Amino acid sequence: MPAWSSRGARPGGDPISVEPRINDRIRVPEVRLVGPSGEQVGIVSIAEALRLAQEAELDLVEVAPEARPPVCKVMDFGKFKYESAMKARETRRNQTNTVIKEMKLRPKIDPHDYSTKKGHVERFLKDGDKVKITIMFRGREQSRPELGFRLLQRLAGDVADLGFVESAPRQDGRNMIMVLGPTKRKSEARAERAAARTVEDHADDVESAAGAATDEPVGTPPVN
Repeated sequence: MPAWSSRGARPGGDPISVEPRINDRIRVPEVRLVGPSGEQVGIVSIAEALRLAQEAELDLVEVAPEARPPVCKVMDFGKFKYESAMKARETRRNQTNTVIKEMKLRPKIDPHDYSTKKGHVERFLKDGDKVKITIMFRGREQSRPELGFRLLQRLAGDVADLGFVESAPRQDGRNMIMVLGPTKRKSEARAERAAARTVEDHADDVESAAGAATDEPVGTPPVN
């Protein structure tokens, strides 16, 4: 049903809503009108545009207020709002929420510690998160920045199948920083984890069913 009202407006003032102006809230002498099927009607008076919208039992919606004259379209505003909300929800669902994890290393890190921290970096990247790698220099180590640079290069090479260098190594006071970006988006990583869980659950179900079948008696023992 057409929304022929000035809802959303302050008494004696302009509307406080961010929604497009519709129907009698459109206060201009003339508009460039688009019909309900997308046909170009042309420039008409606001009174004529409102009359055509009322005859079609639809709303007159201002879709391009910055144009001169503003562009208005005859449409079902309620349906338009619903479809817009669904599109916005889908966009939010597919949107990648960027998270930056941080991993700190020393330039003279021992092999076991390096392997452990590399594993953490790989897990972060698999989850679709960025990773900020910080090399912390102490004392005389500050005179050997090449140690940190080589370590960052090594780490970037070791995880190249999962991430890429988004921000090249740079000196920041006593630290050297590099940022790795994931090769997969967060939404893709989540989808892969969900698929993996589904496969595991299915395998567990098959294994349980097979075990139950094995435990069942094959037949009734003969009665002597």
